[in-house]
Amino acid sequence: MSEPQAPAIDDDDFDPADAAVRIVELGPEDAGERLDKALAARLPELSRARLQALIADGQVSRDGQALGSASAKASPGAYKVLIPAAVPADPQPEAIPLTILFEDQHLIVVDKPPGMAVHPAPGSESGTLVNALLHHCGETLSGIGGVARPGIVHRIDKETSGVLAVAKTDAAHQGLTKLFAAHDIERLYIAFTRGAPHPARGTIEGAIARSTHDRKKMAIVRSGGRHAVTHYVVERAFGPAEKPLAARLACRLETGRTHQIRVHLASKGSPCLGDPVYGSGQPAAPVREAIAAAALKRQALHAAVLGFVHPVTGERLRFESPLPADLATLERGLEGL
Repeated sequence: MSEPQAPAIDDDDFDPADAAVRIVELGPEDAGERLDKALAARLPELSRARLQALIADGQVSRDGQALGSASAKASPGAYKVLIPAAVPADPQPEAIPLTILFEDQHLIVVDKPPGMAVHPAPGSESGTLVNALLHHCGETLSGIGGVARPGIVHRIDKETSGVLAVAKTDAAHQGLTKLFAAHDIERLYIAFTRGAPHPARGTIEGAIARSTHDRKKMAIVRSGGRHAVTHYVVERAFGPAEKPLAARLACRLETGRTHQIRVHLASKGSPCLGDPVYGSGQPAAPVREAIAAAALKRQALHAAVLGFVHPVTGERLRFESPLPADLATLERGLEGL
């Protein structure tokens, strides 16, 4: 899922064992101070900007509760700060084949396969899209995203397949960032779900933040979090009409939060098939057989369409990616239900 800023470390790649832990005791004298400022005063090795990023990524907690606002008022007590292990400062080019849908001097659009992380992170230091792009593009990628994430404007989960745009120039990077910030991007995902959400067409709204129970998961929260909107339509239901066993959905993103579609669909009781994080509950036996026959080892989610106005030339671009082999096989198996 997709944000117009340098992305945080992919949740799928984070291993808490690789994080350094700092326990910070704030006293009465810190009460009312901005949280990031109060913590920065006790952690001189970390900048306020770094602490703000850690707080936004759910890495700062108190009494087991992840904190989401750097501007919140501090209060006395013990704060736990997780500092993920540093990723390589200089990702190396790797000759990894890419499926390129479009390329000019300003940007490149690729069809990312499942299993490829977008950028280096603990647990995925190599074999990432960035490594492949460095080999393909040389040093022409935009540097705005930082050395570990050159050109990356948005991302999709490691195990989600589909279309991704990457900036090769700073002008393209800034332009794409503005488009994402204004929600002026067409993004359509195909999802195969357990059962079918009701109604068959609708909009899911729910702010998303780091789960307070499991920091590797996101969750819909009543307060705080980031506003998230997903529009969906059931394109086809599989199995009995009165109680479908599975469904194919088209999901259009109005916002792009981490794991947004996966969290929203799970909240409707119809998680993505094969989702190891949000797919609680077993699908029906015939669906499990279709999953096994497709050798599906990931969430059944595919970024099928990406459309936007070229940030430099003004040309309207729209890219479509067909279902990859595992999802196409899954769909054929579900058609027999």
